[in-house]
Amino acid sequence: MQLTLKKIRKTFGKVEVLKGIDLTAESGSAFGLLGRNGAGKTTTIRIVMRIFPPDSGEVCIDGHQIFESQHTFGYLPEERGLYPKKKIGEQLAYIGMLRGMNKTDAYAAAKRWLKRLKMESHEDDILTTLSKGNQQKIQLCAALINDPEIVILDELFSGLDPVNAGLLKEVLAEQINRGRIVLFSSHEMNYVEEFCDNIAIMNRGEIVLNGNLRQIKRGYDRRKIFIAVDEALGSSAKIMEQFMQKGIILNIESSAEGAIVHLRKPDDKSELLSAICNKGIGLERFDVLEPTLEEIFIEKAGDSKDSEANVS
Repeated sequence: MQLTLKKIRKTFGKVEVLKGIDLTAESGSAFGLLGRNGAGKTTTIRIVMRIFPPDSGEVCIDGHQIFESQHTFGYLPEERGLYPKKKIGEQLAYIGMLRGMNKTDAYAAAKRWLKRLKMESHEDDILTTLSKGNQQKIQLCAALINDPEIVILDELFSGLDPVNAGLLKEVLAEQINRGRIVLFSSHEMNYVEEFCDNIAIMNRGEIVLNGNLRQIKRGYDRRKIFIAVDEALGSSAKIMEQFMQKGIILNIESSAEGAIVHLRKPDDKSELLSAICNKGIGLERFDVLEPTLEEIFIEKAGDSKDSEANVS
């Protein structure tokens, strides 16, 4: 299954929030939709979910207009979207019925998801009695109650301790492995790097970077190498200074765990590695330093300003 957005535009009042958005998400993988507040992520998500149509452009699933499709959605919003004073099991079943499930199946699904997320003992509790992390787990139950084909998760890991984050990672991986389309939006870049093969970075209503994350990283300058030698030999930075005379190394930065070496050109890394081995220097690490997703995000969207309209 393939979700495609083509030339999506949307204006609220005098503000053009989306300026011709193009992106494609495939089933069986997570797609990271990133951007600062006001970049247009939420508006994009709402158009995908058919809450309102775009002013122009198309949203298609396997080539068919999404507004004409019968595909099911699951949505976990950044803000809490459940009833604070209703029993958890009852409202999960109610949400399932709103999405077309019969009563028996909806209650069975509610029990199943509460058990999967280790929340079965809270079936008769109300939402306000739970911690922020447990409320997030109930939000995920609500998003997945109807076994949706397209799963949209906005800040899934917000407020979670490491144990609960690990549990939600398992559930997210299960959805990906089951061939669901997963749109994943988060400001926590480590989770995006962990789960998303492809990303799009939005800035002021436009896509400023779009593609496979690994290929994007490999497209950056690869002249920066992290080197750590056997601690018994002394400082990695000092050891590397002897190779500067060969003209391979332009600059050396010392770090707590080793040295960051700047090469004359990317292809020089093989020559440097051979020279180190020929000297009999014991290596602990020799890694090409790629930019982190956070660094890429800041480069592409760091100059973004909050939208003048109260939309995102």
